[in-house]
Amino acid sequence: MTSGKPRPQSLLLPGVAALCALAVLLGLGTWQVQRKSWKEALIATVTERFAAPPARLPPPAEWPGLDPSHDEFRRVAFRAEWLNDKEALVYTTGSSLRAEAAGPGYWVFTPARVPGGIVMVNRGFVPEGRQDPSTRAEGQTAGAVEIVGVMRWPETPGVFTPAGDPAKNLWFARDPAAMAAAKGLGPVAPFYVEQESPSAPSGLPQVGKLQPSLPNNHLGYALTWYGLALVLVVAFGIWAAGRRREN
Repeated sequence: MTSGKPRPQSLLLPGVAALCALAVLLGLGTWQVQRKSWKEALIATVTERFAAPPARLPPPAEWPGLDPSHDEFRRVAFRAEWLNDKEALVYTTGSSLRAEAAGPGYWVFTPARVPGGIVMVNRGFVPEGRQDPSTRAEGQTAGAVEIVGVMRWPETPGVFTPAGDPAKNLWFARDPAAMAAAKGLGPVAPFYVEQESPSAPSGLPQVGKLQPSLPNNHLGYALTWYGLALVLVVAFGIWAAGRRREN
């Protein structure tokens, strides 16, 4: 025969669940602190390299030995010839480094022939409705030109990044090798160049000096996760104390 008195409920399972949740929250907070340090170092590097005078573009013989950790964001100057009939468009919604890219539009990637090789150059931004080269024919300059820009490495497409559509001359990731393959250019430089000057005669594509305006909100994110961890500890403590009194 059993009595009507309820059995005391164990705090073990709720405690384990709370500890797991606490570990996750603390881990997320610590990750954001690490991201904060990484972002601050990146901003310092970008600021320093953007302020430096342009150096010579590495010749093709040096391209295999280039390292993004050392060479990305370097300003370079070189003489090249545009291959205007091989330009490619990359869809964009804006940029944290280029103030001229406001709203949806396209980056115009044009191959530039240099002695011994080809470099893909992001010539700048064109707004929606101006992606057809015939609407900006004055910008399709011929002959050799002195280019100043910043070396960048291809971006890795995200999980939800659409695949490029060569038939429509449209890409969604800045991948110079993929563009070059679709255009039948053969091997190109492992990097591309974000052009800063000269400006196109018609003003399109729009170019401008890159600015290190990278967002750095990681401290706020870290405090949020740590704050949630504190709330969890306090809430569980209050709940556990009440449950012990009931038992």
